[in-house]
Amino acid sequence: MIPAEVRSIIEDMRTERVRGASWLARKGAEAYILLSRILEGEELKSALEEMRREIPLVNRTMASLYNLAHFIPITGDPNLVRAKAEEFIRLGEEAKREIGNIGSELIDENEVVITHSFSSAVLEIFRTARSKGKNFRAILTESAPDYEGIALARELEALGIPFKIITDAQLGLFAGKATLAFVGADNVTRDGSVVNKAGTYPLALACHDNHVPFYVAAEGFKLHPKLSSEEVEIVERPYTRQGYRVRNFLFDITPWKYVRGIITELGILVPPKDI
Repeated sequence: MIPAEVRSIIEDMRTERVRGASWLARKGAEAYILLSRILEGEELKSALEEMRREIPLVNRTMASLYNLAHFIPITGDPNLVRAKAEEFIRLGEEAKREIGNIGSELIDENEVVITHSFSSAVLEIFRTARSKGKNFRAILTESAPDYEGIALARELEALGIPFKIITDAQLGLFAGKATLAFVGADNVTRDGSVVNKAGTYPLALACHDNHVPFYVAAEGFKLHPKLSSEEVEIVERPYTRQGYRVRNFLFDITPWKYVRGIITELGILVPPKDI
């Protein structure tokens, strides 16, 4: 049985609305660390088996949660569980730093970068480019209905990076004013498609029509080892406006042919041949 303290972290993960797959994976790893401090032996093994089922169900679309659950071994040794969870966190932090270094080199002087939603990997690219003294500006979608773009705007404001915020409906209009596009990913499938916040696919189409290079920033643990794009389950969250039900799928799927490259800690992968 999963202890109440650990289950509380899992419930916090379920209710999170703004932060994405990287944050959820880290919180999941922290749940494993806490578990290793509470249980050992057969009780620990039983709880780990339950968590291998529970963690991916927090959000069935996110590859990071599937990969985390399979990174942690089923064992009665709490020290091994703790070591593997800490290793997962460390590898994630190192991956993000390397993505920042690689991605920032794609930003030229006076670049105009358009993005959608809030990706911690994209934020790291912006932060690293800024630290290298590059001058650029960003176009952010507000990313309704959870408004992740507003959260990203606060981060860029603190970094001194100029930006403008647009409604999601203006993606097509403003894509042509950009010179580069970066988005994050919640899942990169076995066949090279990108699963991300709904609205990513329209942005990719608009960038394609306007000849704007479209890049995806994703740590290696967001590459799903098994699922193809047809097998991904897209989660829908209940949503109403003024008494009417509004369809609210959280993610969409961007075919690989619209993606210039996937920026990972291992370099820029070109889908589908490098996936």
